[in-house]
Amino acid sequence: MPKITFLPNADLCPEGITVEAEKGESILEVALRNDIEIDHACEMSCACSTCHCIVRKGFDSLEPSDEQEDDMLDKAWGVEPHSRLSCQARVDDEDLTVEIPRYSLNHAKEDH
Repeated sequence: MPKITFLPNADLCPEGITVEAEKGESILEVALRNDIEIDHACEMSCACSTCHCIVRKGFDSLEPSDEQEDDMLDKAWGVEPHSRLSCQARVDDEDLTVEIPRYSLNHAKEDH
């Protein structure tokens, strides 16, 4: 079973954590199941950029992003070559290391 290591994030996961993932799950689904509340304003429909993450290890094991995801990533804060939308990036057999950026462009965040 693959594992995802979420690097420390001061607001969402201060200590960092390594969790098990099911093949085919999105990075966001794994995060939410483990109480890492990554912003996701569009209900995982690839219509915003709030769930942007950076895959620091295991990036090449993910299916390539499609044009819609690439268009949304163009709007994300702090995009890097290994950036993905966590709602679209699905776990395969390889372990991942994921960084959740400190900021997102969520203009409709609830629970302020």
